Amino acid sequence: MGVLPTPLRVREDERRVRHAIEVARQTPLDDVPVGAVIYSPDGQILATATNRRETDADPTAHAEIIALRQAARRYSDGWRLTDCTLVVTLEPCTMCAGALVGARVGRLVFGAFEPRTGACGSVFDVVRDPAVLHRVEVTGGVLEQETAALMTGFFEQQR
Repeated sequence: MGVLPTPLRVREDERRVRHAIEVARQTPLDDVPVGAVIYSPDGQILATATNRRETDADPTAHAEIIALRQAARRYSDGWRLTDCTLVVTLEPCTMCAGALVGARVGRLVFGAFEPRTGACGSVFDVVRDPAVLHRVEVTGGVLEQETAALMTGFFEQQR
């Protein structure tokens, strides 16, 4: 069993997810509203990004991937984002979860669970699989109702 989060950590996670929600609200209109923010170990923001798959006609242009690329350029350890925290409004997919492992991200905090494609506990658990060389600490479901509402609103407009 894992260690229970402290009230201070819970409040910090909620504050950071609220920021990711604000980032998600800047997503281009045709893209699924997902916001990602990467924090350095000392709490500095290294990157923010939204989904841009439709806008950029790029299947890899998920918010997490774009943020990882930006953070890797800014962080002093090259491509390794050791001890950094990725905060995202939606549980990462398999591609993004694999990128988190490859980048050696220390911690993942996400809002809504993704029951069809989630790869951090819902459908798969890529980031904590015993076979991976680096395991990511995961906290999911932070401000789940607010983050899920972003998705619900978007898909209601698509109908």
